[in-house]
Amino acid sequence: MIVLKHTPLYETHIKYGGQMVPFVGWEMPVQYKGIIQEHLAVRKNVGIFDVSHMGEIRITGPDALPEVNRLTTNDANKLVDGQALYSTMLNERGGIVDDLILYRENADNILIVVNAANAEKDFAWIRSHLQGNAKAVDESPLWGELALQGPRAAELLQHLVSFDLHTVPFFTFRHGEIAGVTVIIARTGYTGEDGFEILIPWNDTPAIWESLFAAGAEFPLAPCGLGCRDSLRLEARLSLHGNDIDETTTPLEAGLAWVVKMDKGDFIGKDVLAKQKEEGLKRKLVGFELVEPGVPRAHYKVADARGREIGHVTSGMMAPLLRKPIGLAYVEMEYTPVGSELWVIIREKKVKAKVVPTPFYKGTAGQVRATPKG
Repeated sequence: MIVLKHTPLYETHIKYGGQMVPFVGWEMPVQYKGIIQEHLAVRKNVGIFDVSHMGEIRITGPDALPEVNRLTTNDANKLVDGQALYSTMLNERGGIVDDLILYRENADNILIVVNAANAEKDFAWIRSHLQGNAKAVDESPLWGELALQGPRAAELLQHLVSFDLHTVPFFTFRHGEIAGVTVIIARTGYTGEDGFEILIPWNDTPAIWESLFAAGAEFPLAPCGLGCRDSLRLEARLSLHGNDIDETTTPLEAGLAWVVKMDKGDFIGKDVLAKQKEEGLKRKLVGFELVEPGVPRAHYKVADARGREIGHVTSGMMAPLLRKPIGLAYVEMEYTPVGSELWVIIREKKVKAKVVPTPFYKGTAGQVRATPKG
């Protein structure tokens, strides 16, 4: 019998009407009042997610920064204290062990937030590959985490913090207090909208949730589940590990070349990526939309006009805001240019699609810059 883990908000989810489902070993809310309603709340107003199931791994020591840089593909050397960075961690074959966010406290202290499904695997991987004077500690049991997301997220959160949130631009973080509890407030998220991910001492998470709802009553703040978290990230063309990326896909194939800095020095998997760049890609992840009725789903085959299989869908849905069927698929390079025609096989029927630019929808993420000094 599988015993599911609970976040510190399990009872709170029940109280707020969350529909609980198993998810990567946890019991989590898939929705409260409905996926579409929650999706639109985040796009147009503000919603909150429990992401306490995510993993937190801290790397410390005099060699923390060079070791993190060797374990990941983006250039952590460019970070200053208080900055965050999206990156990937590769195996020796160039496959994506996980995608993650680095939070630099200082050069000797870097917190890594990883996907819930990979937390134990990632910690083991990091520990087995660390060299030099650096150590890894799994802090996942210590932290709860809330994601406050939407164009009005800053307006709501400003009621509860003493500093000006305009001083926290996209992909930076600060230590602060909410309701007397010291937390880490990062301007990051997984929805394509402006917002914050708040790391909270585990036992204090329910109190912070309630404080946010008290401050957000006028908006009103919407509790959101896994269902709309997935639909929001797909509209924003944000990758999901286990679907769009995994240990058999490289960042170059996944359209994540922008998080690979080949000129920064050595990192695990670099030689494989260098060879792939030299020889040319054989496939790539593209965004598409159906031009005939249907709904694409993960694992559906993708074919050319003659019916020859040329790839497969990794994520797909009827987009709640866009009101059209969209998806991501790995296809042969010949079919990757925008406008290329594809056919998705849905219940043994060929349904016409076309490659489109991504993100499918561009929200408010990244629009906030630091307040000018002086």
